[in-house]
Amino acid sequence: MLYTIVKAALSGILVMIVSETAKRSPAFGALIASLPLVSILAIVWLWRETGDAERIAAHAEATFWYVLPSLPMFLIFPAMLRNGIGFWPALAAGCAITVLLYLLTIWIAARFGIAL
Repeated sequence: MLYTIVKAALSGILVMIVSETAKRSPAFGALIASLPLVSILAIVWLWRETGDAERIAAHAEATFWYVLPSLPMFLIFPAMLRNGIGFWPALAAGCAITVLLYLLTIWIAARFGIAL
């Protein structure tokens, strides 16, 4: 149980650091957010819990494929905000588009023999 609390606390601290940094410098906050810190933490936790190299390799590879369809949101969301669309509708639209792109990615990957 303590281990789970430590994992949650460290993960939460990362989000807090990004949020606090972005208040002072949006670009530096974005730089920190763009680092694969959460993925690296997840890989470390997975290694510690399973020691299964193949599972970790599969996780890392799947992460790569899932990052690609999430990237357009970081262009669509600010474009919508700058064109007068409210924060919540723009965020919801960005998330909805990302979900659709995830599904499209899974479908396309399967056609090339990549199981996600």
